[in-house]
Amino acid sequence: MKKLFPLVTTDIALFTIIDDSLRVLLVKRANTPEPGKWALPGGVLDPASDSDLDDTAQRVLSGKTGVDVPFLDQVATFSGATRDPRGWSVSVLYYALLPRDQVPAIAGKKTEAIEWRDAFAPGSRLAFDHADLIRAALATLRDKVERAALPLHLLPDRFTLTELQQTCELILGRALDKSVFRRRLKDEPRIVQLEGEFLYGSQRPAQLYGAAEGFRF
Repeated sequence: MKKLFPLVTTDIALFTIIDDSLRVLLVKRANTPEPGKWALPGGVLDPASDSDLDDTAQRVLSGKTGVDVPFLDQVATFSGATRDPRGWSVSVLYYALLPRDQVPAIAGKKTEAIEWRDAFAPGSRLAFDHADLIRAALATLRDKVERAALPLHLLPDRFTLTELQQTCELILGRALDKSVFRRRLKDEPRIVQLEGEFLYGSQRPAQLYGAAEGFRF
């Protein structure tokens, strides 16, 4: 493929919930530049097969993880002459949300080394400027939740309101008042009560909910 100038790439911050912690996926680079360092999954625009950068991001993420995510959106564009040793580069940063019950699918199909790092402290010695990219993606995610967006793409198909609240709290990094949160969800059109479906445990059964048809974060 003919080399492009500037180098045009996409990078994806893929978030999920593991062990009650918000995590971001990093892959260990095998090739130059920055071999052996950890980075966000990313790849170069292929003008022969990608109709736009959204296609590039979808192709890259599917190739790196082996799963199709329910949500993928642009965060920001990063550019400069020094951010990549290969030369002047432009990278469009995306973020995606992976339901926590799909995490094992990635771990089982990867051929490269991967790590799910703490999204708030992913490590400073990352490849390129990817520490900055993670901070930008996390800020966008938190801002949407602050403005009452519901991160349902991080949850399984069936979830309780407690699980939804806990997911919001993990993203925001602070506790939410349960009564206020429940009042906000009253008559919420983005979630659907699953009639007759409950989560049974040591306490009273908890009503299960699902995302409304066509929901997008």
